[in-house]
Amino acid sequence: MTSEFGTPIGDRYFADYVPGATYDCGSVEVTEAEILEFAERYDPQSFHVDPAAAAAGPFGGLIASGWHTASLMMRLYAAHYLSTVASLGSPGVDELRWPRPVRPGAVLRLRATVTEARVSRSKPDRGVLRTQVEFVDDGGDVVFSASLLNLLLVRPASV
Repeated sequence: MTSEFGTPIGDRYFADYVPGATYDCGSVEVTEAEILEFAERYDPQSFHVDPAAAAAGPFGGLIASGWHTASLMMRLYAAHYLSTVASLGSPGVDELRWPRPVRPGAVLRLRATVTEARVSRSKPDRGVLRTQVEFVDDGGDVVFSASLLNLLLVRPASV
């Protein structure tokens, strides 16, 4: 079941992220041109940059770099989920996985589930948020997943 945030992204603070809630964070189409452009610059393996070599390679065709997929995830995560007023960055990412290849033309939908939200013991003006994210392709398969940590400000008393 997908939840709706009751607070707009520009007014969202730590308490607005409720454990167990799952959010739809939008979708993106992955084009061949973007796969090639990203890979040529950042991940020039043959199955990312050369359609002919990729066809004969281990994936039977061109696939997106996992880092490209992670970048697309971050764009949707920042645009639809992560507070624009309370985010204090991230201490890290756990369990980063690419269980299935992403092909040109795939439409990926980002799902984010709040798995943990606790107020920091050392800095009570902020909370620690853990979110499980999954990119699901148009066939319903998970093609990317990760457990993201974020630090968020607690809503000020005057807000």
